[in-house]
Order: sequence, then C-alpha cells, then structure tokens
Amino acid sequence: MSDILSKAIEFSKVLLAEKKEFTAEEVLSHCDGVCRILLSIGASQHMQAAFYLAHVSDVLSKPKETLVPVFGAELTDLSISTQKIFQLLKTAGDSSVKQVSSALQIEHVRRMLLAFSKDLRVIMLLLASQLQHLKFITSKKASGHDEFARSVLNIFSPLANRLGIWQIKWEMEDLSFRMLEPQIYKQIALKLESKRNERELEIEHLKGELHLLLSTESIIAEIQGRPKNIYSIVKKMRGKSLGFDQVFDLRAVRIIVDKLPDCYRCLSVVHQHFSPIDDQFDDYISKPKSNGYQSLHTVVRNHVGHAVEIQIRTSAMHAHAEFGVAAHWVYKEAGAKGYGGVSASSDQTQRMAVLRQLLAWERELSSENGSNRNVPENSSDDRIYALTPEASIIELSQGATPIDFAYAVHTQLGHRCRGAKVDGVLVPLSTLLLNGQTVEITTVREGGPSRDWLNPDLKFIGSQRSKSKIRAWFNFQKAQETISRGRELVEKILQREGKTSLKFEDLARQLGFDAAEKLFEVVGKDELSLRQIEISLRPAVEKEAADDKLLRKFQSTKNHHSQGNVLVVGVDSLLTQLSKCCRPAPPDLVKGYVTKGKGVSVHRSTCANFLQLQTKDPGRVIEVAWNQSSAKIFDAKYPVDIQILADDRQGLLRDISEVFAKEKINVIGVKTQSVHDQARMIFTVEILDTLRLGKVLTNVNAVAGVTNAHRQ
Repeated sequence: MSDILSKAIEFSKVLLAEKKEFTAEEVLSHCDGVCRILLSIGASQHMQAAFYLAHVSDVLSKPKETLVPVFGAELTDLSISTQKIFQLLKTAGDSSVKQVSSALQIEHVRRMLLAFSKDLRVIMLLLASQLQHLKFITSKKASGHDEFARSVLNIFSPLANRLGIWQIKWEMEDLSFRMLEPQIYKQIALKLESKRNERELEIEHLKGELHLLLSTESIIAEIQGRPKNIYSIVKKMRGKSLGFDQVFDLRAVRIIVDKLPDCYRCLSVVHQHFSPIDDQFDDYISKPKSNGYQSLHTVVRNHVGHAVEIQIRTSAMHAHAEFGVAAHWVYKEAGAKGYGGVSASSDQTQRMAVLRQLLAWERELSSENGSNRNVPENSSDDRIYALTPEASIIELSQGATPIDFAYAVHTQLGHRCRGAKVDGVLVPLSTLLLNGQTVEITTVREGGPSRDWLNPDLKFIGSQRSKSKIRAWFNFQKAQETISRGRELVEKILQREGKTSLKFEDLARQLGFDAAEKLFEVVGKDELSLRQIEISLRPAVEKEAADDKLLRKFQSTKNHHSQGNVLVVGVDSLLTQLSKCCRPAPPDLVKGYVTKGKGVSVHRSTCANFLQLQTKDPGRVIEVAWNQSSAKIFDAKYPVDIQILADDRQGLLRDISEVFAKEKINVIGVKTQSVHDQARMIFTVEILDTLRLGKVLTNVNAVAGVTNAHRQ
C-alpha cells in the first residue's frame, strides 16, 4: 500500500467513523469495497485515496484549506470534484429517473454526468461506488431499493460500457436485474448449462486451442474472450424476440489479426477444427453493416459441445468498432438501429476513445505506484446542464443565461421572466450559467419580454432559439395592433353607414376574405381602401344612371378615340381620372372602370381594389391605354406612393429626403407613423414615368436603418 493511500485511510478513520451511506452501509466499509473494485480494473492507489478524501471533504467546513497542505492540490481537487458529483446525484439523479421515462432524458443524465466531471476519473470513482452499493444491498438482501437499481441499470451500467470497463458493467447489470426481476433472473440462471466460472474456463481452453492452431498456420493474432452475463442474455432475448435456445453467443471469442486475408484464413482454420452451426455465419466484411461495422461472425461447437460465437476482424476493423461510429455501445444502444431504446450521438464516440485512454494510463500508473499527473481533462462540451428547483434536467448551450433557461423550460415562462436565483442567490438576468447549477425563475402574472433582451451588447440572451421566440412574440404583438386598428376603422364605417347589425364575418366574405381578421389586417395596413368598403355596403341603384348609358354606348361602338393622356377604347370625350389607390403612371399596364357619375377610373391592372371591383361587376371594366400620340404624356408628372419601413432613429426623415432631392424627385406628401421603434413612412412623389423609379428605390434602400422601400 502506498504512503498516500495509507495516509488517506488514517486521515478518514476518525472523521468517517460514525457516518453511513443511504444503504445503511458504514462509509469506511463502503470506501474499502470501492477500493477493491478500483484495484480490479487497474486504477492507481492515488485514485483510491481520492475516494476516501471525497467523503472527508463532505464533513469538513473548509475542505480545500484543510486537505491541500496534507495531500496536495491535485488530489484535493479530484476529491472535491468527486464529492460534488455525489451531491449532484442526491439532488437530481433519482428524481430525474422518476420523473422522466423517455430514453432521451436518460441519455441527458448520462451526458450531464460526463459534462459535470472536469476530471474524467471522477466518473470511474462514481461507477465503482454505485457497484459497491449494489453489492452491499444484495448481500444484505435489503428491500426498498428498486429505484436505485433502476437508475444504475439505465444510467450507470451504460456509462461503464462506454468506458470499456466491462467487469463493472456486467456486475451492475446482473445485480440490478436480480433486484428488479428476481424470478426471471433465477429462470435464466437455471437454464445456463454451467456456472460463470465454468464458462470462463471453457473460454480460456478455447483461446488456448485457437492460439495453437493459428500459430501452426503462421497466423499472428490476438485472441480475446468472455462469457455473456445474464442480463445481456435477457436483453438480447427480449430485443430480438429470441428463445433461450436461439442465443448462440453465451460464450464468445474475438480474433484480431493484422491483414484482411488473415481473417478468411482464420475462418478456414476454425471451420476445419470445430463444427460450425448451420445458418449462423455472417460476413460483415464483404457486406458491412449500415453503420460501417465489419467483422466475420460464426458459431461453432467447442470441445464439450457448447455453442461459441467467434468474431474475426483486423486491427483496423477492431479500432473502428471500438472507437468509431460502429462502437459496441453505439450499435447496441442506438434506438433506430439496435434494441436498447437509447439514442447515441456521434460526438460522444470520440470522447469514449479519450476515456478508454484514461483507463489505460491509470493501469500503467498503478504498476508504477505513481500519481496521475498527466491525466487529460475531458474536451470542452458545447452543452451545459442546469436543474430546475424540482431537479429536472435542462440542457442548454454554452453561454446560456437565466432567460435562456426559462425559455428552455417553457416559452411562456420565458416571456414572463423578471428575475432569477442561481443556487439560491439572486443574480442578474445576464449571468452565465454553469454545469450543475439550480435555477429558479421569478415571473409576473402577465407581461412579455423586453426589447433590451435582443440587444447583443447587453448579453441577456445566449441562445438563438430564445432570440427567435422573443422576436416571434413582438411580431405577434405588432400583428395584433394592426388587426385592432383595422377593426376600429371597419367599426366606424359600419356606424357611419348604419350597418352595425352586419356581422364582421359576412362583411369579410362579401369583400373576398375568408376570415374577419384577414380583413382587419389588410385595412390596418392601409392595403384596402375604406371607400371600397363603403361601396360594398351601399345598395345597387335600380334605375339606369347616366354612367350606365355611357357604358352601353361604349359597348355598342367600335371606334377608338383619345383625349388627354389616356386612350379609352370606344368613347369620345369621356371623363377619365387616375385612381388614387394605386396611382398609375406610364408605362404601367392599366385598366378602366366605369364609375357612377365620375367617369372612368383608371387603375393599374394589378391593383387590389380594381381586382375586387372586377370580380363584383365585370361589365363595368373597359380597356384603356396610355395615349402615346399625345404630347402631354411626355410633359405630365404623375403622383406615386412609396412605402418605406425602417428602424426609427434621429435624422431618418432627413436622410431619405436628401435621396429624393439628389434624384430631383418632387415630394408632394409625407405620412409617417412610429410604433415600437419601427417607422412606417408613405411618400407621395411626382415622376415622369416609372422606369426611373427603380433607381430611386435602390438608393432609398441603401439608407441606414431602412429595411424595405417599395412602390405601393
């Protein structure tokens, strides 16, 4: 026993003498059991000492100040980190498993444990501790620990699998399964042809046979093997709907060679000296699995007639299977591709390679009785995990704040967030969250987010998802204000026309809208003329008016006559007027509409008002065109409306006016409105034709703050 371990044990005896674990096991006895487990997997005595000190740090008021002078900074940090993750389990572990049954949440717990451990050795200490708890519970035949066994089975045994510590993995699985389903455990145990130690002896005997046979053929190979544990057997039977007699890999051997041709040479040797079982051969080398996994699988009878699965692969295939996307834990646990019901992410695969390296270094260091001076830390993750006051786990991105946390829990919680406590301490909403912190959000009954949250300089938000939710809220509020304004305008028209009994839905359908809110929105945006609504509310005149006679006159003639700047087909000296709703100008495509008493109204062919009039009374639509033969058309100036949307700021109107002045565009009218720092402007300008308008709009869009400029 090293000096550091002996010193840690002596230091712990007095402080931990009266303490017990939740299983009623004495803490000192628990530490002794954990050290035996750590020793079995090759962990150094430095790590064993850290486990004793982790429990010591829990009872000290100032553990760092006390332990550093005696044991050094590194061992102290490892001990305190281990104790922190133990505290985390008390806070979140069991409650998370109880609250959430989904496999995704269980995976989050596993990833959270990895993320919370700055030093990855902490996870190894944690796994050994959980296994010792199981051993003590089963040895005492204690009851009432089903939830603990379930958490070990769902969370900790898969972590052991990922670390490659199969000794801990199969013990965790079998002990947990024995506690949860004792009857099935006994049934499978009885069906096994021999006890585990006998199966292990069979494996060792077969490895020796294979080594001798391959050496005779001058094939250099590494041979691995182990018997299958009971839980793994049950899991395979359930996952693939197999009977016990259909499970052929109760005993398994793996042969690893250097070159691809040696794989098939090994297969030939195996089939020559052992009896293969029919229909139990798979060539995943010539036909790899979808995840890239490659290997030869065959099942043969050993010297006593028991079935043994033999896998044959190259070193490169083995490395890919262990550390690449085809790693054992990936294809066994992947929900869509396996039967474990657990989704495994590809970024975790690379991390597992680092973890397995860590274990190897620990084994090397243990043989030298050295301290772990150069153990790598886990790579920085782009995710953090925070807890609600109810101990539910919330996954966030790095740089997340309490506001991001609130939106991750629920969108409405984010909207109504006004303050936050982190680990019981009131903090600003711009505080960056760390792994393992418990966050409590203070809310108001009603309200919404602040525009300041979107200011990148204030750093209230670290997540794009949160920003999108905030912007969506403001867009919704703006739309509701537009609808409310449109509703007020429509109500005033109905009152003025004496049509207050008319339902909004009926009016909307009359004007070609499928819902009243659509009508209110269009009216609120000034995209529908109020005059058009008035016309739709007034009854049709039964008697033939003077303009109706004019219409019949137009329809009966075939001559083309012109007066002014607009050519009207079929009518002499007909009064025409350019519509104010769309303000047509050459060379726009135009249409005419015979009005009641006001001659022909000239619209752009795409005008929304005109299209509605055309649908209502197509007989009043006439053909019109610009009179190219008239000299007046080249001298006339036409009013055109330009709508500009921009971020409101000082000097905006001046800058836009300067653009019009530079382009020698005469402005004859301006209407502005500012809501929530958003400016909406309508400029009425005079132009000779619309061909020049494109250049003007391009220059206006280039003004700072302008988001959109277009002709109405």
